[in-house]
Amino acid sequence: MLHLGLGSFHRAHQAVYLQQLIERGDDQWSISGANLRNDMPELLQALRDQGGAYTLETVSPGGEYRYQRIQSIREVLPWAPGLAAVVERGAHPATRIISFTVTEAGYYLDARDRLDLGFPDLVADLDRVRQGQAGETIYGALCTVLRARRDRNAGAVTLLNCDNLRHNGDRFRAGLFEFVDLVGDAALLTWMRAHTSCPNAMVDRITPRPPPELRERVRAATGLDDAAAVTGESFIQWVIEDHFMAGRPVWETVGVQMVKTVAPYEEAKIRILNASHSCIAWAGTLAGLRFIHEGTLQPAIRQMAFDYVTNDVIPCLTRSGAPSPVDLPAYRDIVLDRFANPAIRDTNQRVAMDGFAKIPGFIAPTVRERLAQGARIDSVAMLPALFLAFLQRWHLGRLPYAYQDQGMDPAVAHAICEAPDPVAALCADTSLWGTAAGDARLVEAVQAAHARAEAFGGNVAV
Repeated sequence: MLHLGLGSFHRAHQAVYLQQLIERGDDQWSISGANLRNDMPELLQALRDQGGAYTLETVSPGGEYRYQRIQSIREVLPWAPGLAAVVERGAHPATRIISFTVTEAGYYLDARDRLDLGFPDLVADLDRVRQGQAGETIYGALCTVLRARRDRNAGAVTLLNCDNLRHNGDRFRAGLFEFVDLVGDAALLTWMRAHTSCPNAMVDRITPRPPPELRERVRAATGLDDAAAVTGESFIQWVIEDHFMAGRPVWETVGVQMVKTVAPYEEAKIRILNASHSCIAWAGTLAGLRFIHEGTLQPAIRQMAFDYVTNDVIPCLTRSGAPSPVDLPAYRDIVLDRFANPAIRDTNQRVAMDGFAKIPGFIAPTVRERLAQGARIDSVAMLPALFLAFLQRWHLGRLPYAYQDQGMDPAVAHAICEAPDPVAALCADTSLWGTAAGDARLVEAVQAAHARAEAFGGNVAV
């Protein structure tokens, strides 16, 4: 397997499942890891120095710490302009799966799931690939890899998305095909239709940025001086549609759920966990808190997340009358207990990022479905109201940390905050709300929730 994106999540999730297989005696698969951009040079050097091995620390809600040595990453490819090593590994016949974690905003998709050519780096990547150079976005890089793979007759390959993107395999595949079409490579499109698959998948494990003290904790617990250690919660889940072109590990023997359709698991996770996570981060930031668990342990913030799931999400996910394979109320409670784990120390800064990419994916579908049912949206309206209050703090330069949002056009965000009616401006943005943009019921609900959201800045007991 070639994996693109050697950040904390991959090393605490996909690499762990493969390690479990290796420990069971199945040593047929290993990971070659790489980054598409030169954004983590120290980490990649540390992994290379350690032969790809590192320590995973996990912490249960009850405070039980465990340490595991992960050795499933057998090769760490150096980053260099042109991505020669990535192309070489991806085009090798022995590479059967190319997986990737690039975050939601890294797919550059608009409200219609088309490539958003308003992003300069995406347009620049198209130009690079047209000129025969290696791309730097996920589309450009894989276009380059697949061209080489076709030219070398290296055979079929599965492209496995490991990000929190609804219908991630289908949407990535559509974006990739559109990219190659815009490049003008009709022959590659024909080859890709016959030689690639893109299963949908759902991934779950809370993985905060490694804190500075992690290295010393690992040293004290294991005796190893590990410069690439990673930490995460004890909970882990991976659900994958079983549609692979060139074989796969027997993941089902180590707890991966191989299914015909990932949709019900994906909807539950994205709407319950991901959306709640973001709203707690926005509310916690407004309340002057640093960590996710601090906000979750505030009764008003926890109740807000509970109400959102109970009043709006669960009715949407059960509206057809068909039972979900997920026990939704139990999953809601498990998620909130996971967020309240003080040992994880996940920061609001990490979880609050990319709001302009998360609202259309995590929150807007529930809004649209509830409006279509003629139902009230008071509870879900708190989420965009919190984001707007958060965004207004950013606009005024009053956030306690630097806000990162790959999906945000700063000029558009500032214009929303400066509008005579910021709520109406936010609710009119079609890139956020799609067909619900400008709906008077959305504006009214967010307007009512906005006063409550702003109150988190002075008193969380709202």
